[in-house]
Amino acid sequence: MEQLAPLLFWPALLLIVYTYFGYPLLVAVAARLRPRPVARATHEPTVSVVVAAWNEAANLPARIANLLEQDYPSDRLEIIVVSDGSTDETAGVLERIAGESPRVRPLLLEHNGGKAVALNAGIAAATGELIVFADARQTFAPDAIRRLAENCADPRVGSASGELVLRPAQGGVAANVGLYWRYEKWIRRNEATIGSMLGATGAIYAIRRELYRPLPPGTLLDDFLTPMRIVLTGHRAVFDGRAIAEDLVSTRASQEFRRKVRTLAGNFQAVAFEPALLLPWRNPATWFQLWSHKLLRLAVPWALVVMLIASAAAPGLPYRVFAGLQLLFYAMALVGLMAERAGRSIRLKPVALAYTFTTLNIAAAAGLFVWARGGAGTSVWRKAYQPAGR
Repeated sequence: MEQLAPLLFWPALLLIVYTYFGYPLLVAVAARLRPRPVARATHEPTVSVVVAAWNEAANLPARIANLLEQDYPSDRLEIIVVSDGSTDETAGVLERIAGESPRVRPLLLEHNGGKAVALNAGIAAATGELIVFADARQTFAPDAIRRLAENCADPRVGSASGELVLRPAQGGVAANVGLYWRYEKWIRRNEATIGSMLGATGAIYAIRRELYRPLPPGTLLDDFLTPMRIVLTGHRAVFDGRAIAEDLVSTRASQEFRRKVRTLAGNFQAVAFEPALLLPWRNPATWFQLWSHKLLRLAVPWALVVMLIASAAAPGLPYRVFAGLQLLFYAMALVGLMAERAGRSIRLKPVALAYTFTTLNIAAAAGLFVWARGGAGTSVWRKAYQPAGR
């Protein structure tokens, strides 16, 4: 074992370093040296905003009002809200709002079939040239839809994603979740600059309606599967930081854990639905990005375990010191877990960072098991109405 341990340690360390540091720097340099600008221009096609909702009676009035106030020609904008078998007052709220505004079209599904089923129904009913996807909870900046549409003046663009701004909340975990999201947006922005980003920001993105393919029931990440299918047609999936949606960052890492498990289970699921994404001759635009950004991220939890065991077993003081530093890091994560369960704020940033990082990587491992055992198809996962693919 002592002879094998260094041979396991270094590949595991290199995988982790490349995934979190090497690849992001690589795409940042590529974005600086070889950008592919989007030919944005004033563009006002007909737009259908599709909101899939389940038991959102409390949020829908403000959300629909926000969409009706968009700086976009009113005769070219419709809002389709699909109630996916809601059991609260959603149907009544939608009927009242539709009576006040003919631009709002409620679609009431009798049974809860999951978000994918609701989106399929909403897009089948849509008349717009562009589909804008929106969730019930966030709000758009007044010019968000106009900015998304401007990207589609470029015929190469099939999907345009806006920016989700996470407003700060109190607590170390929340701060580090926000930091992680800014890091993710930086990578996505650079990926889109050199070609196409991987997926879209689920709370705010637009596609050309003719490129939409109905989602399989039980799809967890519509905001990943749909844009990636569009990329397979030869169109670009781009990012526009001018189109802004706002939300609050999660205040508890447990909330991020549940969201991340679903997101990462959805990554496995999407590749199973579209295995062509893995093949360079079928997906030349984003094949390298998919492996480097998404799939290696899924391997990091296992690399962390290998690195810890190998460093503890390898001969020599440097390996033992490295093993001790890893144990200290995980001990800080445990302190963060205990603080959160006790309802206390995590004040020390290293503790919050260790807790958040560890939580997200445990979620990545859990996502594999959820997908492998078919958990993504259960009713709990099929609903999928809280944003997953930030």
